[in-house]
Amino acid sequence: MSHAQTLASFAANLSFEQIPSEVVKRTEDLFLDWFGSALAGRGARPVEAIRKFAITQGPASGTSEILISRETSSPLFATMVNAAASHFAEQDDLHNSSVLHPATVVFPAAWAVAQSLERSGKEFIAAAVAGYEVGIRVGEFLGRSHYRIFHTTGTVGTIASAAAVGNLLRLTDEQMLHAFGSAGTQAAGLWEFLRDAADSKQLHTAKAAGNGLIAAMLAADGFTGAQDIFEGSKGMGAGMSTQTYPEKLVDRLGSRWALAETSFKFHASCRHTHPAADALLLVLRREKLTTTDIESVVTHVHQAAIDVLGPVTDPKTIHQAKFSMGTVLALAAEYGHAGVLEFDDHHDDDRIARFRDKVSMVLDTEVDSAYPNRWIGKVTVRLKDGRTFDGRVDDPKGDPGNTLSRPELEHKTITLGLYGNAANADELHAAIASVWSITEATTVRRLLPSISKENHHG
Repeated sequence: MSHAQTLASFAANLSFEQIPSEVVKRTEDLFLDWFGSALAGRGARPVEAIRKFAITQGPASGTSEILISRETSSPLFATMVNAAASHFAEQDDLHNSSVLHPATVVFPAAWAVAQSLERSGKEFIAAAVAGYEVGIRVGEFLGRSHYRIFHTTGTVGTIASAAAVGNLLRLTDEQMLHAFGSAGTQAAGLWEFLRDAADSKQLHTAKAAGNGLIAAMLAADGFTGAQDIFEGSKGMGAGMSTQTYPEKLVDRLGSRWALAETSFKFHASCRHTHPAADALLLVLRREKLTTTDIESVVTHVHQAAIDVLGPVTDPKTIHQAKFSMGTVLALAAEYGHAGVLEFDDHHDDDRIARFRDKVSMVLDTEVDSAYPNRWIGKVTVRLKDGRTFDGRVDDPKGDPGNTLSRPELEHKTITLGLYGNAANADELHAAIASVWSITEATTVRRLLPSISKENHHG
């Protein structure tokens, strides 16, 4: 079989019983983390624009819940809104070596379709795992050259979504391969939007998750797609990468559970900023320093960080500030954590801007050669009195080697839900309990209760 056929067969046939218990537990953790991220997108202008589009295009009610508004719609439109919402606050997960945010494209589609088909919690978990395992491997196949121009979550996300939905639809091996072909031909997402602080990032995830769903549902009805969408002479690898790694497509399928390698986000910013932020925090705590002591900070980074963060030198919006290395480090240094509230309240403060301008990025050979398998954080901090200190973090907060505990994930979820004014504390605690018991559900139910429009808060 070709690599594409092997991957399609895996996605089509994966069942809950094949998944190790620790991977099931990790999937529950990732699902809760995604839920909080989705709620945090409520009220964001680009997210609300996509929600308005979904509701006006209809149906205005359906089988699948839109988390930020408690409305329901078709699986497609619920998927699009939830995917857009969960990629706004920059708190959704990341898989390091694929540079993919799997949750924001896998869970929206899997949740919407599982609700529509009245699938069990175990079937939902299996579908999500299929989406993660497939998406991560396709991201690794395309490699770091792909990420220079393309937003991997927007491109590879179509395949990940198709795998998850196809699993729920119980596609045959052949149908899943067709779904991959139709998903891959729709893969899109260019980084140019960062230069303009444009809204495209939310459209990337909305369309990736939605297009994957479309591809899988069409395949179930006999619609055909390219049979070698990854390695074909005019496929994704040929058109979207200068160096591909075909062996990664099937790397230890069924024994290496790539989902378990996924990292949670501690700071509410681009993941490329996290290693340096954590390294700076380490220096500040170790040497008992404050921001007023610091003359300059040099961050030693991989090339992808320069490619993505380099264009953002004078952030004009909160979202753009999350792609500014200097702003993230300034907030982390000042408040100990660059979270959603810190960005909202202080991203454009004068003192934050002054510190931002003290921060620079330089390419580091060790860091660059380790990336993307490892995201090492290294900084050199020069003080006003002339002393210098180096800081290094090999496992940034949230990485598998330094992960978030379930109490930390619950706290993060409640913080994000209240931040978005998307639910009250009681509703959030009830939703958390539902997630922790998801595998016991004979059919998946809403995570948040429906409410009438006249009683809708905010």
